[in-house]
Amino acid sequence: MARLLVVEDDETIGTVLDSSLRAHGHEVSWTRTGRGALAAAAGHDPDLVLLDLGLPDLDGVEVCRRLRVQLPGAVLVVLTARTDEMDVVVGLEAGADDYLTKPLRLDELRARIRAHLRRGGPASSSRGTVELGALFLDLAGRRVTVAGAEVSLRAREFDLLARLAADAGHAVSRETLMSDVWDVNWFGSTKTLDMHIAALRRHLGATGARGLPEIVTLRGHGYRLDPPT
Repeated sequence: MARLLVVEDDETIGTVLDSSLRAHGHEVSWTRTGRGALAAAAGHDPDLVLLDLGLPDLDGVEVCRRLRVQLPGAVLVVLTARTDEMDVVVGLEAGADDYLTKPLRLDELRARIRAHLRRGGPASSSRGTVELGALFLDLAGRRVTVAGAEVSLRAREFDLLARLAADAGHAVSRETLMSDVWDVNWFGSTKTLDMHIAALRRHLGATGARGLPEIVTLRGHGYRLDPPT
């Protein structure tokens, strides 16, 4: 999960983004102005910023430029209702990593967020950690510990566990796991996914520790990592 900053002056859109992203486990700070965005960026150090370019107080492109200076390691995604290609180009040149046009599709937005965080957000930074009961993942160091003892995983096993942990408590389809962990253009058998799931269960089960999350099979869909109760 990550710290997200939403900069959106439209009350309806902002409310939808705030509730949807929180429902998926993210820590969300929502502000409606450019000045609020600059203040929030300084105070909350977000991993990813969703920035509407049409702000009421400051030019969105200038806010983007200043956020890039303030947050050199964060992902900046601009949201725009503008259809002119030049506006998008200017936003990207100001430091944005990506853009989405309104009206937004929430599934696409969440997929983009996951992809960016995987490639350049907290998963690759020193603060990228996940803790679920006795299970602790150090994403930057690619280490897994259970009750303080390190567990040795192969590269794909680690990536799969990290991907499930990113949406702990939520169903993740087989197609999404294959695309995110292996490759978007994977054409081979998905049996390899089942083999890696089985290996993860063996590795975690072999520790004998209590308070571990459970990898639940969802027949006909995929898997879910349930946090310990």
